[in-house]
Amino acid sequence: MKLAIYPGSFDPVTFGHMEIISRASKLFDKLIVLVSVNPLKPCSFSIEERKELLRETVQHEGLTNVEVDSYDGLLIDYFTERNADVIVKGLRAISDFEYEFQMAQANRRLCYKAETIFLTSKSEYTYLSSSMVKQIAMFGGDISDFVPEYILDRIVTRLKK
Repeated sequence: MKLAIYPGSFDPVTFGHMEIISRASKLFDKLIVLVSVNPLKPCSFSIEERKELLRETVQHEGLTNVEVDSYDGLLIDYFTERNADVIVKGLRAISDFEYEFQMAQANRRLCYKAETIFLTSKSEYTYLSSSMVKQIAMFGGDISDFVPEYILDRIVTRLKK
């Protein structure tokens, strides 16, 4: 069974994330969407809230081979603990590639088995980021084109000034 891990902050989950999750779930027997802790990145939603938003979205989309989890350490340690085969990373633009390439090389250095595959976003999501969604929502803008409707109210309520 091929197991892949798609790590990220998912603060909050967007249609761009969901597009990568959906595509990756078709490529692997099991996909773990891993809510990662990045102490250098302040988050608007707790880990539990992000996991709940992701679980609800994954369930709504009918992605039965997708599990949502979280981890408070190095991705490569989680990768090893779960005996995973692949790390999945989404790329929106060339600027994403440089950072993700460095991370892939570091992970490979820490664990020779750690393969990383990159899935490029659909063109309609290349501009979309959680940071942008949060900023628009904070100022009362309409984010309904960026996040699933069944979690929209919770995101707006949390972020609106």
